[in-house]
Amino acid sequence: MTERPVDQSTSSEPERPGNATAKHQNVSLLSVATTVADRVTTSADIEARLRGALRRLRLPTGLLERVAGVTERRNWGEDQTFQDAAIDAGRRAMAEAGIRPEDVGLLINTSVTRPHLEPSVAVRLHHGLGLPTSAINFDIANACLGFVNAMSVAAGMIDSGQIKYALIVDGEDADQVQLNTIDRLNQGGRNRKDFMSEFASLTLGSGAAAAVLGPSDVHPEGHRIIGGVTRAATQWYDLCVGSVDGMFTDAKMLLKGGMELVVAAWNEARAHFDWADMDRYVLHQVSDVHTNAFVEAIGIPRTKVPTTYQRYGNVGPASIPITLADEVDRGGITRGDRVFLGGVGSGINTAMMELRW
Repeated sequence: MTERPVDQSTSSEPERPGNATAKHQNVSLLSVATTVADRVTTSADIEARLRGALRRLRLPTGLLERVAGVTERRNWGEDQTFQDAAIDAGRRAMAEAGIRPEDVGLLINTSVTRPHLEPSVAVRLHHGLGLPTSAINFDIANACLGFVNAMSVAAGMIDSGQIKYALIVDGEDADQVQLNTIDRLNQGGRNRKDFMSEFASLTLGSGAAAAVLGPSDVHPEGHRIIGGVTRAATQWYDLCVGSVDGMFTDAKMLLKGGMELVVAAWNEARAHFDWADMDRYVLHQVSDVHTNAFVEAIGIPRTKVPTTYQRYGNVGPASIPITLADEVDRGGITRGDRVFLGGVGSGINTAMMELRW
């Protein structure tokens, strides 16, 4: 894909803080839980299945680990589904938060994975979790930013008094897209450019996560959601396009456009937030290249950026809560820490959020 000129009719207008910049008054993250897929698939396993294509295209083995930094990812076992895993994570998140299903006023599913166009995935999860008929339920689909976007929407509804508790869930299944990608790449008539346009599909992993949000004044033990920003550069809407058939990416332009948007959003956020010296920066998990570019773009210490893509790959919207939970479990985040959540999603969009742990 070639770089297209920006529409001057809109891009010439200065960005102004508005409803894409929010501060929250009385909302806390009460829990975050994850469900890990049983089956481990190594990058060596995938490349072994691509041996013929790699040989034909004269590409070296070890690309997935050397270029992306992904050593392995998870896939669901025979008795697991992404929806059941999301329900499991949701139940454990509610238990950890100390709330009952009947307390939940809002369920948002953020899964990229969906078995059909309608109804929403949320209705299956609402039923499986035993939530009341009064609980609003719907999907938010925004590529890899869905979970953070859902937290922002839920936080606004809690601040407004419309609901008391929100449950955010996400389950991802990378199995079929990987199978389709491997089958296609093993067919003849593919060149190196074709291979690299589908490279990102091979880094995807399966997993599930859930979080409960509630009022801070009722839960002083919770982790305050301070606020955040979202910004868009949707002239790049076709740089990463995916479905169950495959994910096709112009990686170079996606990285360039994404980092330009990150820097713009980061600079604009300075008028409202001080994120220069957070205790932890939990980023969307893509690869070594993406993480290093994000760190360099906004000038933060690499030592403050926990990563899980080496073990889990890119788990879509679930990757931020999975990495957050992993860092908490290992003791990397403790009471009083300031935590930044952020990432870039296909589209291109970026979302950033501050938590006070």
